[in-house]
Amino acid sequence: MKIVASISQGLEKEGAKELIELGAKSVKASRRHISFEADKACLYRIHLRARLSFRFLREVVRFPCHGPNELYGGVQRLIDWDNWLKPTQSFRVDVTGFGEGLSHTHFTALQVKNAIIDLQRDRLGSRSSIDLNNPDICFHLHLSNYQAVLSVDGSNSSLHKRGYRPALGIAPIKETLAAGLMRMTEWDGTNNLVDPLCGSGTFLIEAVSMLIGIASGVDRQFLFKNWPDFDISIWNKELKMAQKKIKPLNRKLPKIIGCEVDEMIAHSAIENVRKAGLEDYIEIINCPFQEFQLPPGLGFLICNPPYGKRIGDENQLPNLYKQLGAYCKEKASGWELWLLNGNPKLSKYLGMKASRRFQVNNGSIDCRWLNYKIK
Repeated sequence: MKIVASISQGLEKEGAKELIELGAKSVKASRRHISFEADKACLYRIHLRARLSFRFLREVVRFPCHGPNELYGGVQRLIDWDNWLKPTQSFRVDVTGFGEGLSHTHFTALQVKNAIIDLQRDRLGSRSSIDLNNPDICFHLHLSNYQAVLSVDGSNSSLHKRGYRPALGIAPIKETLAAGLMRMTEWDGTNNLVDPLCGSGTFLIEAVSMLIGIASGVDRQFLFKNWPDFDISIWNKELKMAQKKIKPLNRKLPKIIGCEVDEMIAHSAIENVRKAGLEDYIEIINCPFQEFQLPPGLGFLICNPPYGKRIGDENQLPNLYKQLGAYCKEKASGWELWLLNGNPKLSKYLGMKASRRFQVNNGSIDCRWLNYKIK
């Protein structure tokens, strides 16, 4: 099967590595996407265990497309609809990209929908219903360079939703992005890990989940179970392996601590840690980071401070960055700081020089994942 993974910009290299680790073949990363090949076992495995990509699309067919009529005819002619969609099954059509005479995604989706249900009516006398929220099959059409690619989505919603985070902080970082950023730090559980501005606790939860091998999708309902070639025996085998994958740690973990000044958000983070089943590993403390005493030994400070785009008053934030920089230099000599910054005007107030920087997107915000060696 030809698969395309959707991923945050800046995580493509790490996402490709993760997919190779999970058995993907012919892996090729491009901007915000990773194309690869997978058998059924690998397809099920990546849905269960990949933590960086938020969508996997399986290509069904691709064909030239120079307008609405060619799109309509291609959808009807080139797909075995008797196999792919029964009239008893509901479906949804998502569209990305634009083509000749197909400049509105709603109109384009309507062309695909009409092609499918018109064919069903002609052949079978009955048709599938449309369900935008909980379809049995989710089709995805991508248009570019006079070509149409029709795929099926393995899941109904973005895979960043792990289920442990109904309790949110303000403007929380997506789980997939947090996982990718943590992979980039190469934290391996031998040093302390502290988030001084932990919010929902997402960085810490993703870091520990990856470290001990918790699969992200074991409790999720997947749409690929409705595909005509779904193999229950392969699925059950992969599911059992994912459930057993938790690595036995033959050592005591160092301190993994989140610090949050807002009492309500700190309680939410504690609840998120509990829902993720990681309360034995992660401690959340409700206090200002300035008052927090770092654990003995060396470690990593990781954080996503506000940068005045979605939260925080940009005029008041320089003081926060100054205090964070002072805290690092006074209390965390020998540690590393990893900081996600979406406002270059603010990072200079840390008073430190980044040794490495990586461009990443946090939603629509262009950010830098900055690494500082604290002296």
